[in-house]
Amino acid sequence: MTNDAWTTCDLADEHGDAARVVPPGLCHFGGATRFAGPIETVSCRDDNSRVREVVRTSGEGRVLVVDGAGSLASALVGDMLASAAAEHGWVGIVVHGCVRDTAILRTLDIGVMGLATNPRRSARDGIGVVGGAIDLHGVPAAPGDLLFADSDGIVLLAAQ
Repeated sequence: MTNDAWTTCDLADEHGDAARVVPPGLCHFGGATRFAGPIETVSCRDDNSRVREVVRTSGEGRVLVVDGAGSLASALVGDMLASAAAEHGWVGIVVHGCVRDTAILRTLDIGVMGLATNPRRSARDGIGVVGGAIDLHGVPAAPGDLLFADSDGIVLLAAQ
């Protein structure tokens, strides 16, 4: 985002009920703990095939939001996918599920958030959907919505 003067607290105050505040539970694991951009979505559970595809496309300052249905069975994002995302211009990845390789994730210049860590990698069976409305930890999200994340949490605003 071009305006660096925002905080999630200020956005929540300014936009009131139009600000969709994601409930606590998602933690920072990436090197960037403050990031913002329009979102792209992936819906998948325990299979990161579509995530692998998307992070290798041009991010153009966007945030990838992954609806892993809150599954804690395996990690949907690790160091290799986060590195690919950073190299392709993504500013963040938010996973409603697990991440792994956290020691390396902390060294990368990209925001990575998730519910928890799990050393088990996910399946790669080609299951999942790119685009479309998803649920991010109980909050509706759709491609193009604006996501703002900092140390106080996550705020989503409708695409303008």
